[in-house]
Amino acid sequence: EELERAYPAAAQITLVQDNLNTHHGGSFYKWMSPEQAHRLVGRFEWIYTPKHASWLNMAELEFSALQRQCLHRRIPSLERLRSEVEAWVAARSRAAITLNWQFSTQAARRTLGRHYETIRIN
Repeated sequence: EELERAYPAAAQITLVQDNLNTHHGGSFYKWMSPEQAHRLVGRFEWIYTPKHASWLNMAELEFSALQRQCLHRRIPSLERLRSEVEAWVAARSRAAITLNWQFSTQAARRTLGRHYETIRIN
């Protein structure tokens, strides 16, 4: 309901979220009237991240770098914090910093194989 109020002009609101078992429209029906839940479910577009999302890991790596390189000290005010983070982001953008994701298909099969069906060829 808060998201709906935040975007009153939006015909549909896209939600990108992880696969937590409560992150679906069915949860609305547990806490709201059926009419209210139905209206909200129709208002949202539900986008789920992959369960083993390398992009999520990359985002976490970026936040880790931000913490180590910028936020590792006391910053006295919100204005200064905003300025420091914006400068850090600008510097990383100028330097064209990229991540070298090394989770290969072979590593995925080895690590995540239990999540996939085994194909047996006779």
